[in-house]
Amino acid sequence: MKGKWEVPLWVISMLYILLLCGNFHRCNSMWLWNRRSYFGTMVFSLDGNVYPKGDYQATLNVGQPLRPYSLDIDTGSDLTWLQCGIQGAKCLPAPHSPYRPNNNLVKSNDPICASIQLPANQTPRDPDQCDYEVVYADHCSSLGVLVRDVFPLKYTNGSVVVPPLVFGCGYNQEVPASAHAPFTDGILGLGSGKASVVSQMSSMGLIRNVIGHCLSGQGGGFLFLGDDVVPSSGIVWAPIVRAPSEKHYSLGPADVLLGGQATGIKSLPMIFDSGSTFTYLNSEAYNTLLSLIKKNIDPKKLVDAVDEKALPVCWKGPTPFRSIDEAKSNFKSLTISFTSARNVQLQLTPESYLVRTDRGNVCLGILDGTEAHLGDANLIGDISMLDKLVIYDNENQRVGWIPYNCNRIP
Repeated sequence: MKGKWEVPLWVISMLYILLLCGNFHRCNSMWLWNRRSYFGTMVFSLDGNVYPKGDYQATLNVGQPLRPYSLDIDTGSDLTWLQCGIQGAKCLPAPHSPYRPNNNLVKSNDPICASIQLPANQTPRDPDQCDYEVVYADHCSSLGVLVRDVFPLKYTNGSVVVPPLVFGCGYNQEVPASAHAPFTDGILGLGSGKASVVSQMSSMGLIRNVIGHCLSGQGGGFLFLGDDVVPSSGIVWAPIVRAPSEKHYSLGPADVLLGGQATGIKSLPMIFDSGSTFTYLNSEAYNTLLSLIKKNIDPKKLVDAVDEKALPVCWKGPTPFRSIDEAKSNFKSLTISFTSARNVQLQLTPESYLVRTDRGNVCLGILDGTEAHLGDANLIGDISMLDKLVIYDNENQRVGWIPYNCNRIP
């Protein structure tokens, strides 16, 4: 309205954080953001690998007093949670001591609480807390309550902010006997739901709702929140195709080619999931692809490694392989061709679907998703995103990728 005085959003944000700092007892002036760092980008180095660790983790400082926590980055879910150090908690071995809450429970009427609880679960509960339970594809789970605490975060320009973010305080973590127990303090949920820390920071005006990761095949890499480090050209973009209630990054149907030739595998709905170590196809697609891969293998060069336990399908050569490079000539490249847009393809060289074990064998890093209780879901996991910058652009509802040196942190 003409003549009306409007307070800039950055000023409101500063007043908001000052108020919250009072509630959190201590606040350093360096944590306040200024107008120039508005919509900045944050970059975090990653630790981990596909094999033998099986995940990639970012370390963040949380709480008052600040403590470090190493979190498995997961674009397949949106809730971030830490193992919680309360009496009677069931926690798993982890790099750091559990998080200890301090009268900072999120109430059940908080909008973020509503976003993580399905209508069927909205039965009468304690109004002074918000309970959560997340169950993952491998049937690992976390049960706990939501809390709100500070996350000091540094922009690439050196400015530091300390937003109060909602996350889970997990007091009961379960891992089935068939699954590998992750050595982690928790999960960094990077899905598109309101509970995601990225969505929360975007709603505060701290970053644009864009995230990305670069997973190095040599181990390590980096994660970024915001869009300043996204290359201006060369990216292959595909639109996100999902129902409004879904929080993962589905790119819709895709066909699979082997060595540039059709495999008969068509219209597979594909999900990009950094929380999955390996790539998964439903049983029908998996068995078709496995049969074709085996047909192309020269039995004089590779034979089944039946004594290898690292993964279900493995091969060994006349002598142990010292690297994937020594074995890749026996395999053809794969192409994931997305049909929701023209000429959108994810190229997977043998390095993007093979694992070299500590015994010098090579194993197929594409697994049977139906056998893993994923139903008909098809996941692009870490192994197939190695040495690529992968961008999840929630602002424009698209996912992109480009070959990249993931050992070079921006």
